[in-house]
Amino acid sequence: MANSDRGSDNGSDGGSSSTSDGIPTARNVDHVGITVPDLEEAIAFFEDALGCETIYRATPPVDDSVQDWMHRNLGVHPESTMRLARLRCGPTTNVELLEYDDPTQTDEHPKNSDAGAAHLAFFVEDVDAAVAYLEDVDGVELQGEPRYNEEGPEEGQVFVYFRAPWGLQLELIFTPDDVGYTKSTDARAFGPAPEWDAEPSWSSE
Repeated sequence: MANSDRGSDNGSDGGSSSTSDGIPTARNVDHVGITVPDLEEAIAFFEDALGCETIYRATPPVDDSVQDWMHRNLGVHPESTMRLARLRCGPTTNVELLEYDDPTQTDEHPKNSDAGAAHLAFFVEDVDAAVAYLEDVDGVELQGEPRYNEEGPEEGQVFVYFRAPWGLQLELIFTPDDVGYTKSTDARAFGPAPEWDAEPSWSSE
């Protein structure tokens, strides 16, 4: 890690020149965690509508000898309980779906403009075809029409947002090889993968 070039100044407009190599021994982002109101509903949607694969289900390893374990370790109400499922979505992304039973929780979803709001985006080669598919998925809410970015670092991208039946914010996006930012920096975002079911070249499987 000491010889990593992560964080180096690559000359991009507005880029950071931080010299930090990040978290010692880090290898990759392990998963994206999403809290859902109904775990079974969320698993079914991610499997049936989005094409993800459930790897396992679990509950947190609560140590009953530690007072307020849930609050100390997860930052939630001490009397909360939780169960989760780990899914693999495409070749490189693990998604952790979590359902809490917490006396203080709220079912309100943050707006995209609220601090802490997040979304999960899916690269597709044909946004129109993906939209047509989602229009037939029960409970999905498409937000507007696909938009084409005509200038700036995202020039050439096409995107549209949509919501899962319980309100989770999601996105379809297509990014061409010559997307705008590639004209001003040698840095590259990851993707796209060769196909949804592809195994990364470094996979041990």
